[in-house]
Amino acid sequence: MARSRTAEREAREARERLRRFNARQGVHQEQVRRRRRDNLFAIAGAVLVAALAAVTQVVYFTAGPGVPAPEPSASPSSPVDPSTGQNIGDIPDPSSADGRDWTGTLTLNSTPLDFTLDGKVAPQAVAVFVDEVSSKYFIGKTCHRLTTAPTRLIQCGSLDGTGAGDPTFQYGPIENAPADSVYPAGTIALARAGGAAYSQGHQFFIMLADGTIPNDAAGGYTIFGHVTKGLDALISAIADAGTVGGVPDGRPAVPTSITAVTVQ
Repeated sequence: MARSRTAEREAREARERLRRFNARQGVHQEQVRRRRRDNLFAIAGAVLVAALAAVTQVVYFTAGPGVPAPEPSASPSSPVDPSTGQNIGDIPDPSSADGRDWTGTLTLNSTPLDFTLDGKVAPQAVAVFVDEVSSKYFIGKTCHRLTTAPTRLIQCGSLDGTGAGDPTFQYGPIENAPADSVYPAGTIALARAGGAAYSQGHQFFIMLADGTIPNDAAGGYTIFGHVTKGLDALISAIADAGTVGGVPDGRPAVPTSITAVTVQ
């Protein structure tokens, strides 16, 4: 009988131990589940915080007060007028053209060209040309450019013979440009850089035939004189030989320079 009671007590204790074990296991498993769930929430929260921080930063630097101040730029409502500018260098006063016609002779190689200059309609250009004749600037300067199409002209007077402008000698404004962009044969006009009225300098061109030269942003080209005699001889002696390499715009095949020029 005693053994039976002992066995029962041991059985009860065993069942109690099993119950407590099972309870502890349940608690442990619940703790594990909670830790996993908390970890997932923590990870999701971190991702959300990072995303919100990134969005906030983007908004701050693209649409908010963190937007960098814009760099100053030219206003499209007030563009620079290409027809304006200022003279550079020792430019003669236009009043020295006397508002009158001038006559003279320009010799290219051995071909003389008689011309007239109009100091009334192009006083600044005529004043400069007369001054450069007086200072003998043109003597020995080359005619570096001949065009054969679509317009025919010869261009002379470059400081270094390459056609580059002289940055120490530039002036404006454009004077007496044709309203229809047509330049008759024999026209003497000033060369300049495209779109820059105050880039006129030493260089001039002579039209060998009637031609149209479209205006650019600055306008047309200053017409200040006209060849009155010798144009056909110039074409025969120089222009008809074409350009080096036969290109439509290049150096004359016949090397050409200014050998003499007078004006009065």
